[in-house]
Amino acid sequence: MAGSFVGELPLNRVDHVTTSSEPTRSPMVFVTGTDTGVGKTLLTGLLLHHLRRAGTRALAIKPFCSGGLADAELLNELQDRELRLAEVSPFQFGEPLAPMIAARIHGRRMVMKKVLAAIQSVRSKCDALLVEGVGGVLVPLGDDFSVLDLIAALDSCVLVVARNRLGTINHTLLSVNSLINAGVGRIKVVLMGTARRDASVTSNKDALSELLGLASRVYSVPFLGARASSVEGVKKNSKKIEKTLAEVLGFDTFSPLFGKAAKTMSEESR
Repeated sequence: MAGSFVGELPLNRVDHVTTSSEPTRSPMVFVTGTDTGVGKTLLTGLLLHHLRRAGTRALAIKPFCSGGLADAELLNELQDRELRLAEVSPFQFGEPLAPMIAARIHGRRMVMKKVLAAIQSVRSKCDALLVEGVGGVLVPLGDDFSVLDLIAALDSCVLVVARNRLGTINHTLLSVNSLINAGVGRIKVVLMGTARRDASVTSNKDALSELLGLASRVYSVPFLGARASSVEGVKKNSKKIEKTLAEVLGFDTFSPLFGKAAKTMSEESR
């Protein structure tokens, strides 16, 4: 069954190969997940701090925030508040609901064109952009588009974040399969550790690597503590797992700029 799920994906393709008539665009990684609360914000924060420590002018945004702005505020603190909070999260809702549903409560209608414009506006201000999604890949953002549609329209590299526990194989395969069917090729999976380990923790990574095929990349991040999602926790743990973060952003599968950052961090740690 190995290799039958993903097959040969163009994982070594650079984010956007430019020509003389096409303006250079910063590489972008979209961080999505198998569900809500799986660790997307934590991973985005870790990667953001890792890149900025390496000297890369990286920024992170979470276009949709439902139920509060804590995630957007964390990311903005980690990037020294270089953006206004309205740029980090331009579509904010007080209700902890899918954006399409929350927007309807307020008589609003989400439009894909406006979302793309908001993302590209920040992309023009940095050398690398991390975009954190909301919930999983099929969460409806507007009447006629979902997180999956947004990812496909952005043509970005994608990280699928999942909890490293029983059930993650099914949830991760469903998410990755949806991305592939939408034409997304540059995909990696990151399993986030939880406080309570079950019997599946030691086998999930290898199982997913096998089921997704050799072209896939599956990484694991250990449980980093109850305070991991604080500014101090992110900074401390980013250094602690810098080797894993460098591999996640590795040159071979995402972008030369990320590879440069990974090389810099590797040399500094010697």
